[in-house]
Formats: sequence, structure tokens, C-alpha cells
Amino acid sequence: MKFEKIEKVQEGKFISRYDVTYQTEDGDKKVYEMISRKKDIKNFDELHSNNPDAVVIIVTDESGERILLNKEFRLAPGEWVYNFPAGLIDEGEVPGESAKRELLEETGLELFEITGHLGLSYSAVGFSNETNVCVLGKARGEIRPSDSNVEEIEAGWYTKQEIAELLKTEKFAARTQGYCYMWSISK
Repeated sequence: MKFEKIEKVQEGKFISRYDVTYQTEDGDKKVYEMISRKKDIKNFDELHSNNPDAVVIIVTDESGERILLNKEFRLAPGEWVYNFPAGLIDEGEVPGESAKRELLEETGLELFEITGHLGLSYSAVGFSNETNVCVLGKARGEIRPSDSNVEEIEAGWYTKQEIAELLKTEKFAARTQGYCYMWSISK
């Protein structure tokens, strides 16, 4: 693949859409449509970054016996989807700070212990260069409704057995589905 150019097609409030023009190995010219959190990408090097755009929060309760999931109405598919709490990293924040803030905003819970991080990954590699980092930890408190009027979130704690059953019948975000499957079969 040989990169030729990138052009911004449309700028929205939260994302911009770009056309990436490239040449295939056999010389065909192609245009790839993508979206980005970045507002002004001008060249190939600006497509990637080592700074995450967002955090994904993977937490258990204090006992480690239940994992937290959000059941959230997502407009893109037009239905309820199970996902980990997540959100954008605000200017000047480090991922741990963002995780604590987002968890509190979405669920009312306190992220009281961060046990680790999973490295940089892509949210939707097929059409976006948005990156995130997973923050692992333990949370406590009483679940309450999201403090956002633009998000419909129902947070809940689930045991391994409950997760195994949900995986059979409910729709999940892909990374949440994979992690939950592995968590549900772990000893």
C-alpha cells in the first residue's frame, strides 16, 4: 500500500470524516473513508498517535466476584448494547483520572483501586483511528443513574454465571464480549 493523501470531508462536533487516498500493490487507486477524533489530519504520520483518546474501565466489586457492565442504548445500531463504562480523556487528564471521573459520572461508583492498565488499542480499527487504554481496578458504592442527559445507561454488577448467560442472548461491544467470555470461564 502506498499512501497518497488525506482530505477532511466533514468536521463534526466530536469527530471528523476523512478520505484517505492510496495505491494498492497492483497499482489501483483507492479511497478509504474513516473518522477521527482529530480535527486536522494532514499527512500519514498524523493518522496515529501514542496518546489515547479515551478510557475503557474494567472493574470488579471489592470481592472480585462480580464485574461491572453498562447496558447502554447506542444510537449507531439503534439498540441496547452491553459495554464497559468508557469515556473521553479530557485535556490535561491522565487515564486513571479519566477513569475515576467517567465511572462516577456514568454509574455513581468510586474507582478506589487501580490494579493495572492494558496498553493502547483501537476502538474501531475498521473505520477509525480512535485509541483507548483500558484501566483495570475495583469499584465500590451504590449504583445510580448516569448524570448525563444524553446517555441512557443501566449499570449493573454481574457474576461469572450471569455473564455466561448474557453472552448467549445479548449484544455486546466486541472488546467487552471477548473480555467477559474469558473472565466468565476463568477459575
